[in-house]
Amino acid sequence: MGTMIMIIPNAVENKFKIIDRILTYGRMIKFSHTVFALPFALSSVLLAWQHYPVSIEDLLWILAAMVGARSAAMGFNRIADAEFDAKNPRTAIREIPSGKLSLTAAKIFVLIFSGIFIFAAFMLGKPCFYLSFPVLGVLFSYSYTKRFTWLAHIYLGLAISLAPLGAWIAITKSFSPEILLLCFALMTYIAGFDILYACQDTDFDREQGLFSMPANFGIKKSLWIAKLIHTASFFFFLSIYFAFNMTDAYLMTAWIIGMLLVFEHWLVKPDDLTHVNIAFFHVNSMISLTLFAGVTADWVLRA
Repeated sequence: MGTMIMIIPNAVENKFKIIDRILTYGRMIKFSHTVFALPFALSSVLLAWQHYPVSIEDLLWILAAMVGARSAAMGFNRIADAEFDAKNPRTAIREIPSGKLSLTAAKIFVLIFSGIFIFAAFMLGKPCFYLSFPVLGVLFSYSYTKRFTWLAHIYLGLAISLAPLGAWIAITKSFSPEILLLCFALMTYIAGFDILYACQDTDFDREQGLFSMPANFGIKKSLWIAKLIHTASFFFFLSIYFAFNMTDAYLMTAWIIGMLLVFEHWLVKPDDLTHVNIAFFHVNSMISLTLFAGVTADWVLRA
């Protein structure tokens, strides 16, 4: 009886340790930020569904590919930036520099999720499988771009914009120019808010010789560049309405996204960056989810 009483607390303690470990990995890769790109990939699936059949298996493998690719890319980024993160007061609390995760554990994590992504791509067909390797190369190489070019924000947007293109190819087994509008919308949307986010590290990036736009051009000019990029983003969102002959439900969605982009830039000012995190996570989450809601409404109305 005494042995059983000892076993139960130990089992509970081990369970909590496993859960804490999982949460630690989730915090390392900012799993909550999946909300930025995933709605775009799912929107791509819905746009393809108008003309191509979509199975439950397709959806599950696309989700697996998204989780695998993003987790591997973020894990790789944390490994590549571990040295800089340790020096930056804002990022020193991250899992690797704080010692909560070792570099070895992070590397194993990246290998596992790279494998998940490649296997999911294989299950989605040969085109996706063959493309999975260069896609990983693009995702991983982003981590080094800020070391030599201020275009790193654009490159990040480009890397993430492969998500809706991959989902489209997974369903249609082909390429269509129209889907690039959704990719460009995502690319510019990501690039713009990444510039806003980078404003927090302007001084640190300059000290370390890193090439972010705020470090190179200053915060005020960078915010104007971000506004121009997000203006382009709005027109890409709007052009999807015409390219896919969508209903007024999506047209209203595009205008709502436009207003959210304006609100995001109203929150962040050159002399006041206190609302950057609100703009970065909350407003941008609303933009992604609004897009998916609009594409879903259009899909339902046309079904």
